[in-house]
Amino acid sequence: MATSFPAQGMELTHILVVAEIGRARAFYRDVLGAEVFREYGGSSCVLRTFGTWLLLVTGGGPTADKPTVTFTPPSAPDAVSHAMTIRVPDCRAAHAMLAERGAVFLTPPVESDWEVRAFFRDPDGHLLEISEAKTRS
Repeated sequence: MATSFPAQGMELTHILVVAEIGRARAFYRDVLGAEVFREYGGSSCVLRTFGTWLLLVTGGGPTADKPTVTFTPPSAPDAVSHAMTIRVPDCRAAHAMLAERGAVFLTPPVESDWEVRAFFRDPDGHLLEISEAKTRS
């Protein structure tokens, strides 16, 4: 039994609900370079990327352990309740590489006093960001 929380060895997995596992898996693998770790019966896929776990699952209704919860992909891509940021050393170079691989960005990279960043979506509308922190002067 764990005596503290968090305890040594605990890891965080992000769960993204997707419409089609194959399409989502291909995006995260081929565009973002994620490693496919395991797949379960065509309804879920575990990926390892950027030092974390990502679990892609198809939607589903309530279960005994979540009796009032329904999993569903985003219904309105412009209304965001979860986003992921990937810290990159060079936002413009990452933007060019990801766009070449098929990522569709909302805008070209935008620069502020503290960072350069650009946003894009996965095939289901989940929002992702690449961000380059600027060196403080």
